[in-house]
Amino acid sequence: MSTLSSNDEPDATPAPAAALARAVGLHRSRWGAPTLVARAPGRVNLIGEHTDYNDGFTLPMALPFDTVIALSGAGDPESGLVEVVSEGFGEIAIDPAGDPTAVEPWARHLAGVVAILAGEGVASGGWRAAITTDIPTGASLSSSAALEVAAITALIGRAGRAMAPIEIARLGQRVENEIVGLPSGIMDQFISAGAVAGHASLMDCRSLTLTPTPLPGGVVIAIMDTGTRRRLAEVAYGERRAACERAAAELGVVALRDATVAQVATLHDPVVRRRAHHIVTENARTLAAADAMRADDAAELGRLMSASHASLRDDYEVSGAGLDAIVEAAMASPGCLGARMTGGGFAGCAVALVDATSIDAFTTSVIDGYRFEGHRATVWSCAPAAGASLVDPDAVA
Repeated sequence: MSTLSSNDEPDATPAPAAALARAVGLHRSRWGAPTLVARAPGRVNLIGEHTDYNDGFTLPMALPFDTVIALSGAGDPESGLVEVVSEGFGEIAIDPAGDPTAVEPWARHLAGVVAILAGEGVASGGWRAAITTDIPTGASLSSSAALEVAAITALIGRAGRAMAPIEIARLGQRVENEIVGLPSGIMDQFISAGAVAGHASLMDCRSLTLTPTPLPGGVVIAIMDTGTRRRLAEVAYGERRAACERAAAELGVVALRDATVAQVATLHDPVVRRRAHHIVTENARTLAAADAMRADDAAELGRLMSASHASLRDDYEVSGAGLDAIVEAAMASPGCLGARMTGGGFAGCAVALVDATSIDAFTTSVIDGYRFEGHRATVWSCAPAAGASLVDPDAVA
C-alpha cells in the first residue's frame, strides 16, 4: 500500500500493521505485557451502498488498516471494571453493570460489546486494554465496526470460545442498533469479521453469506479521503431507511430487494420513488459488478462503480460536494476506470478503480486536482486484506 497527501508531508494514517506494535507497546508501558491481542480491519465498499438494510447485495473488501486491542485480565471476569486507554480518545473505566449508553460517545461501542456479550453468557468484565487504530475516524471506512469486531474477537478469545464471522457480525450490529442507536445494516461488521485476503466479497444481506471474489487483473483500489467528516448524518440515514421501508410496504414486498424497476415507478411519493429506484438499480449493479470481476472485466466494473455514484448523488441524495469534487478529480486522472463515494455518504472517502501502471500519476493528479473549501486530499492504494483475527502478543515487535 502506498500513501500520498496533498501537503507533501507523511500522512497521519500509519502504515499497515503499525497499530499492532503501538497497541502492544502502549499496554506494556501501562500494565506490562498483554496476554491477548486482537485486530479487525476497516473496509471500503466497492459497490452496493445502502442496500444492506434492504436485504440486498454489497461488494466490500477489508482494508489493510486495523483497529487493535491489546488486552490483559484485571479482577473478576464477570463484574470487574474494564479499564481502557485509547490512543486517540484517552482513558475510560467501564462498569459492566452500568448503562452502556451513559459513557462517552466513543466508548459506547466498547461498553455495548461488554453488555451484549454478557447477555450472551460470555464473561466480559475484568480486563485492561490498550486500543490503537490505523483507520481514519469519520471517513466512511468503518472505524466503529472495526472497534466492535476487534473487541468481540478479543473477548470471545479470552473466554475460550469460537464464533463464525456472521455471529460476530450480528453481535456488532446489535451494538450499533441497540446501544449506539444507529439503525445500520450488517455489512461493515460482516466484512471486518469475515474478509478473505486478496478478495472482495459479494455479500448477500438476506442469506448472510460472503462469496470471495477476486479483483480483475492489472488494477488497484485507490481510497481517496476528501478531508471532510460527517456531521449529524444519523438523522439523514434514518430518513433514508424509513423511506425504503415505506416503499416496500406500499409495494407489498418484504424488502426492496424483491422489487422491480417497473414496480418502483408506481410509487406515489417522488422522494420515496427516487430512494427505491436507487436501491433496486444498485442491487442489479452490484450483481453485475461481481460478474465483471469474475470475467476479469475491469472496464465494466469501473463503469458500474461510476453509475453507482450518480445514483447515490441523484436518487439517494447521500453524496456531498466534497465527495462529488474528488470523484470528478479521479475521473479526470490517468488510469481511472471508475470512481464513486463509499460508505454512508455526505462526507469522508471515495473509492476508485485504477490501472496499476498509472497509480502514481493518478494519485498525483487527484491530489493536484481536488479543490473543496481548503481541504486536502489523501490517497491510499491498497489490496484487499484479511478479516479479524487473534495475534500472538509475543510475535509483535
